[in-house]
Amino acid sequence: MASVTTDRTSCDTETLPKRPCALFWDESFLWGVMAWRALREAGLPFDLLRAEDIRSGALSRYRMIFVPGGWASNKLIALGEEGCEEIRLFVEAGGSYLGICGGAGMAMDDGIGLMPVGRKPSRQRVPSFSGGVRISPADHMLWQGIEAPVFTVWWPSQFRIGDHDTRVLATYEEARLDAFSSDVRVEDGLSHGWPALEERYGILLDPTRLRGEPAVLEGLYGNGKVILSMLHFDTPGDRNGAVVLRNLWRCLTLSDLSVPPVNSDVQKDCSRPDLSPEILASIEEIDTGVTDLITTGESNFLWYWRNPFLLLWRRGVRGLEYSTLAVMIAEIRKRLDHYRCGYPDVRPGLPEFIDPVRLQMDLMEIRRQITPFVAKAQRLLVRERFYLQKAPLSPLACADEEIQRLRQELFASAMSHGGDFKRLIDAVDRLLYSLIRLL
Repeated sequence: MASVTTDRTSCDTETLPKRPCALFWDESFLWGVMAWRALREAGLPFDLLRAEDIRSGALSRYRMIFVPGGWASNKLIALGEEGCEEIRLFVEAGGSYLGICGGAGMAMDDGIGLMPVGRKPSRQRVPSFSGGVRISPADHMLWQGIEAPVFTVWWPSQFRIGDHDTRVLATYEEARLDAFSSDVRVEDGLSHGWPALEERYGILLDPTRLRGEPAVLEGLYGNGKVILSMLHFDTPGDRNGAVVLRNLWRCLTLSDLSVPPVNSDVQKDCSRPDLSPEILASIEEIDTGVTDLITTGESNFLWYWRNPFLLLWRRGVRGLEYSTLAVMIAEIRKRLDHYRCGYPDVRPGLPEFIDPVRLQMDLMEIRRQITPFVAKAQRLLVRERFYLQKAPLSPLACADEEIQRLRQELFASAMSHGGDFKRLIDAVDRLLYSLIRLL
């Protein structure tokens, strides 16, 4: 089914549905928030869509589906075979598919199968690289307006191309000195020596192993276009990323970006309900608990904030989950503060699409879960800190029985989210979606 044209610089296609882009929300969590923020910063038109919307045929209203990062396996489960087939039919009929990182993985040959590519085995790739990297771009409109081709990756997989016709739009060149491989700054790894570090860590760390590897791919599935990227163009605050996103929208959605997208978050007045004392108390308690949790990790020298969205954590400690929780709770608080009457420079009163009773129930459920989660996670972090003083720590296995027990309860046994964390973040995700879905 999959094939690739020889000339992909042209974006002429048959007439497609009118709405530009559906951003697939399910199982994206932190990466969904980052994509949502980046698209809004770039002034791009899009709607949020969930798996049930896709299964009900909602993609017929759009020109493109954008699937951001997150665990591809979890996204596939959320979609089910019916949702996966809807995406195949959508692209085959002429729609476009943009997948970044986990969204790229979802489209591979062991997922939906939109492009004949897979992932390199973990033992053959650099699994923990993150930060800035210079690329070598192909001649394509995707890169118009990019003078210094430096982009960001966040722990990317590496493509294994099975079809020689698949077009490579960019390959990796050298990593920036301030990037990281695991918790080792690239500049420090160069001075210390990567071979010794790789022997100690038991994984490939040297980012020069990425040089020449494909970072962005392009192909066709039926009449539709597919672009898969390990570069996170959807990192908020990234100028180069915003330029590429706008180029992608022109190419894949045929949108006229000279016309700003309509913002449905119109001015409200205080005839709408204000936030109740119960709502304010709930979000305050939730926010305080998460802040205390992050502070525990900081005070035990286990992490620090690398940017507004991601912690930089020590190897062997879970960091992505804590980053995800903190960022999503902060976004919920920001949205609720946005609607508080009496605050300067806000839109007072809850908008009509938010049910205050449902909002309070959702907050109560998050508060019910977050209090024991924070207490248990704090115990784990302190214990992990002391363990690291005597031995290296793996993120999955540990000889300390208490560490292993707490990890199992909090996260289960896999890296792809489980345990108490998954139940909590699902509740957080449902509430955040309800607050931003119409913005």
